Amino acid sequence: MNQISQHPHTTSHDIAPRDGRIAYIQSCWHKEIVDQCRAAFVVELRRLGRPEHLTDFFEVPGAFEIPLQAKLLARTNRYVAIVAAGSVVDGGVYRHEFVSDAVISALMRVQSETDVPIISAVLTPQRFCYQRREFHPKPSD
Repeated sequence: MNQISQHPHTTSHDIAPRDGRIAYIQSCWHKEIVDQCRAAFVVELRRLGRPEHLTDFFEVPGAFEIPLQAKLLARTNRYVAIVAAGSVVDGGVYRHEFVSDAVISALMRVQSETDVPIISAVLTPQRFCYQRREFHPKPSD
């Protein structure tokens, strides 16, 4: 039978106990965009009343390196959750889907193997403007 173990300070709504440390990993590729994700995360922490000093921030070169960093951090047993943020864009060479699939699959394996929840904000936008480095919504069909 599958059972979910729960930390004594968590409720069914919480991913992590309020007094546990969270690791936040972000890629540096398209940093100006990924930094916006980090800023929104910090704002949400404050809104929830969670002290920012309980979060450790890490940077890796690109999204492809996030899973290894997540695995190394999860194995330390210091973190009750890990947040992964990155951007994988279509650069005109058809490889972004392979990269994003590899990253997400690896993050799933890490959380399954370590029992540390991983929250993914690794984005693969359908349209991306390189000149202005901005996302564009998908056109309406």
